[in-house]
Amino acid sequence: MKKIFFCALAAFSFFLFSCGKSNQLHAVSENALFNLSYGNFEDELNLFNLAKPGNIRTFITMRDGFFYIANGEAHKILELNSYGDLLSLYFNDEVLKDVAFAGKDSLNSTKKAVAYPFNTLGPVAVDARKYLYAVDTLPIERQERDENARLLLSSVVLRFDATGKFIDYLGQQGPGGTPFPYVKNIYTTQENELVVVCTTNDGLTAYWFSTKGFLLYTIPVTQNTVPKVQREDSSEAPSYISIENIVPDSREHKLYVKVDYYMTSLDSSLKVQSGIDYYTTLLCPLNVDTGRYDEPLEIPSYEYSVTENLTKEIYNLPFDFLGVTENGWFFFIVPSDEGFVVQMVQPDGQRIVKRSLAVDHSKILYYTLSLSGNGIISALFVKNENAEAVWWRTDSLLASFINQ
Repeated sequence: MKKIFFCALAAFSFFLFSCGKSNQLHAVSENALFNLSYGNFEDELNLFNLAKPGNIRTFITMRDGFFYIANGEAHKILELNSYGDLLSLYFNDEVLKDVAFAGKDSLNSTKKAVAYPFNTLGPVAVDARKYLYAVDTLPIERQERDENARLLLSSVVLRFDATGKFIDYLGQQGPGGTPFPYVKNIYTTQENELVVVCTTNDGLTAYWFSTKGFLLYTIPVTQNTVPKVQREDSSEAPSYISIENIVPDSREHKLYVKVDYYMTSLDSSLKVQSGIDYYTTLLCPLNVDTGRYDEPLEIPSYEYSVTENLTKEIYNLPFDFLGVTENGWFFFIVPSDEGFVVQMVQPDGQRIVKRSLAVDHSKILYYTLSLSGNGIISALFVKNENAEAVWWRTDSLLASFINQ
């Protein structure tokens, strides 16, 4: 048992990974949708430099059956249907000069080509009005530094309306504001509000904007402000925590903060610290209007086993927080030997559903995942020969539980 207290913790976060063998789970069938070739044409992806050091700047999101792929390496964004037909192209015309699939009056046609001087693209999001939001990096001469917080402020969120017309860019204070620090992800709500989640040296900060782009809230989430966990049988508290992700609720002004807690382990013979062990994970609902946390939800860990010399060891790892659906189900995911294990948790925590997603990791050079509001997991798999878009209809699985 664990007791939960709302008080401060010292800051330290780190990356932990390993591999092991998961328990046998029922699988969700993958639906392969379409492939994209590599190249420099408008309907191709530029992913030729995966072997070079640095971040890969290609991301996918899906809404209402339409896929939006930001290919930062080619300075463009593609909108495609589930058959892979290119419907819209947002592109830097200094990089992609000959666009043939849409005419000059493309804003009034079914297909459209929109020129914009993208620099280094990041995540994308789309709201119910089909407004497109895209993270981009400013040129070096327009970037700023926050000396107090020790942050480089270099990112903005571009806004395009449903016709493809550029509206403006958002910074920390709203239209034309101070650039953001590194943007982890962006989200839209059912009210067509935008939430920008940024990484800081102390944790994460969420910026919540109105439909018109005006700043509603700035919510810093740090290691000192998240709920504290303490063992019931000991006064010892977790030594290290990691604020892994923040995802907004689609209906209410609420953030879900996923926090992983770790304990120092001691060598009993030498009486010295021998390592750091994962302890537990909490999903902490933060009421943005009041600034208070509601009762946290403990999230079961991913268990994997390793057998060596007839000895079986079981280890625990935290899941990654993928997102939350419009009906409130929380999605968590972790890579496994067989592909991925997805864990779906009911809002009250009463029902937990685990399924496997069969994926051959040996054939994948890079992947990006996305969760839609109705509970469909989409992925873009970058392979040697091409890039493949797939999805898993976990929405149908959840519907079967809701109707019970």
